[in-house]
Amino acid sequence: MTVAVTAAGGKLGRLVVEALLDAGERPVAIVRDPQKVADLAARGADVRQASYDDPAALDAALVGVDRVLLISGNEFGRRIAQHTNVIRAAERAGVELLAYTSIPRADSNPMVLAAEHRGTEEALATASVPTVLLRNSWYWENYGGAVAHAAQTGVLHGAMGAGRVSGAARADYAEAAARVLTTAGHEGRIYELGGDEALTGEDLAAAVGENVRYENLAQDDYAAALRAAGLDDQVAAALSDADARIGEGFLEVNTGDLTKLLGRPAVAASAVFAGIS
Repeated sequence: MTVAVTAAGGKLGRLVVEALLDAGERPVAIVRDPQKVADLAARGADVRQASYDDPAALDAALVGVDRVLLISGNEFGRRIAQHTNVIRAAERAGVELLAYTSIPRADSNPMVLAAEHRGTEEALATASVPTVLLRNSWYWENYGGAVAHAAQTGVLHGAMGAGRVSGAARADYAEAAARVLTTAGHEGRIYELGGDEALTGEDLAAAVGENVRYENLAQDDYAAALRAAGLDDQVAAALSDADARIGEGFLEVNTGDLTKLLGRPAVAASAVFAGIS
């Protein structure tokens, strides 16, 4: 069985390829720039070049592939079309399973970030190949800049109110994806994936350090703070919207799906934050 991972040069894709290599697989790593994954090639990954915008290259990259992980792209506004290119290439290749990294409750999640996931899931629903949805909640690493700032200032800012977020380490999501790609029985499944902890803003601050407190801001004020920290308008708007939707419960996941796939507890936020701060 041959497994392919798209966007294998990205943070999540690289970790999935590494997990597959650790499991004794020889995965296909699909990337735009092969030089970015020279180390993975040295470990035995079959590196193939293709972008989400190039159907012919995607066809070539999926030759002989049995299972594919489609990792969501990062070009906002273009992702549904790009993801659909991968779906059609997977259909032409006749793969036996196509997995996609989505977002919790994508069909009803009002987050700005969820819209293109929802569109992609709609395209997958009509695909002629078996599919599986990996609806990943927040990565603890998403708080990297905020954690480093909070460790210095003693204040973690956000706009999540009393909401809770069921995050997990990026490597845990990657390992779960590798398990799905290499084991049977996942066709048609929807996995709502989040860690074992559902943390409030105060909990997140405590995970950074005992002298750190959480300060809740209005959504617009939080967006302004993110812009002041150097984020562009689109990213600041998307992240402040995400925090507000966390306040409404849309990234709280209590299915236990991640732990079941891993066969162990998820890594705690405090352990991830310790490596950041």
